[in-house]
Amino acid sequence: MNLCDANTVKRLMSKYSTGTKKGFGQNFLINEDIPYNIANESFSYHKEKNKGEKSAVIEIGPGIGSLTQELCRLYDKVIAVEIDKTLIPILDETLQEFDNVSVINEDFLKLDLDEFLEKNLGECLISVCANLPYYITTPIIMALLENARKENGASKLTSITVMVQKEVALRLCADSKSSDYGAITASINYYGVAKKLFDVTPDNFLPPPKVTSSVVRIELYDEPKYKVQSEKMLFKVIAGAFSQRRKTLLNSLSSSFGEFSKEQIGGVIERLGFDINIRGERLSISDFCRIADEFTKELKK
Repeated sequence: MNLCDANTVKRLMSKYSTGTKKGFGQNFLINEDIPYNIANESFSYHKEKNKGEKSAVIEIGPGIGSLTQELCRLYDKVIAVEIDKTLIPILDETLQEFDNVSVINEDFLKLDLDEFLEKNLGECLISVCANLPYYITTPIIMALLENARKENGASKLTSITVMVQKEVALRLCADSKSSDYGAITASINYYGVAKKLFDVTPDNFLPPPKVTSSVVRIELYDEPKYKVQSEKMLFKVIAGAFSQRRKTLLNSLSSSFGEFSKEQIGGVIERLGFDINIRGERLSISDFCRIADEFTKELKK
């Protein structure tokens, strides 16, 4: 069954009395090369990092299963998490030839991810692969990053390969000092490296979205490259630095950290060798880590 054939998609929707739902950001792929390429980009990196071990992948939002089928052909174990209960009977049909897949009808963001990984995949190293709804991209990526490992510990995930809106992809992969660089970019840089792999135009979907998509792979560090005294403080600093992009770092952080005076924050910025008028987008993840550690020290005084 070709799940990227528009007529097949429509027939399945009709058979099970359902359809695409804007509320879930559903757009189904109708070019079979796209799920094939996404799955291969995910698996090739996973095998590079996980030689000789059983391979496992979590797919978020499988839809009717076009990407899921490709993942099943590559990975030893596939866990697909689908929020839309009306798609579960369709997935039962489209994935019936595979015995290495489990479909879970849950809202991924409401899962206890640590417990979920332990229960379903044990000690396996895991990849994540997904065609993410545009409206929920950042919350899902951040949930994955924050739960991929214990603070300053080894990562349970090898990579996160996702198709997202192109505009979002540019932010995920941006260099510091660029206009696309923001809080999500800095946060990703703490955990790994994001790479844009290829674009996907609207005509590859049913219904076609109004924007171009891009496939991005976030390659996670096996062990932390950057260590901080408090990750909670780090992410508060990052969020504060980009909360008011047109303002200086000093003014942005002053608005976010009521526990420090403006003089204290200015003292930290100058003590670390930064210009007092620097803006958040000029800072690397290493810079944010240094600031976070200084703030942690200030709290202990």
